[in-house]
Amino acid sequence: MTILRTNAQAQTMENENKREVSDYLKDTLVNKATVIEPGTGESLSVLGSTMTFKLTTASTNNQLGLYEITLAPQVSGAKLHYHRFMDETFVVIQGTLTIQLLDREEELAKGSIIHIPRFTPHGFYNGTDEEVKALMLFNPPQHREDFFRGMGAVLTEEPVDASKFVQLYHKYDSHPIDKAEAANVLQK
Repeated sequence: MTILRTNAQAQTMENENKREVSDYLKDTLVNKATVIEPGTGESLSVLGSTMTFKLTTASTNNQLGLYEITLAPQVSGAKLHYHRFMDETFVVIQGTLTIQLLDREEELAKGSIIHIPRFTPHGFYNGTDEEVKALMLFNPPQHREDFFRGMGAVLTEEPVDASKFVQLYHKYDSHPIDKAEAANVLQK
């Protein structure tokens, strides 16, 4: 088989072949630290929840997403669902956040952390009469900020179109699970 290369490709290969072994052992350092000041970041408010984007898919090269969520009293953040391609972590910074799992609910006080690996059904809500604030970390984020923007658009339409809601959920790696489905999983 004959391999044909352009002059530019041939020059690049020649340069690569001339590199010293020590070149492969050197790190290329960068100066790209990001500081997020309090009260900064894009914010969206929908149905008693405010989401502020702190670290996004774009700013972390799809490595992680960090979002601050504020839930008004007695507001649901998400019903039972799971993710196939990302893990989710909550860090409670104010109030008490309730996390729904398949077999129980966990009430997380300020300072509590819960890590929810992919394929773990979960939901969350504020069941108290006080505001709840938490940091949500998605790893990788998979454009989670577009999911939140889409939720804002879908949930403010009159009337809300359930098929758009499910389509948005599936596009951004959220898969609803109902109680009967959950019961079947627990029996296995």
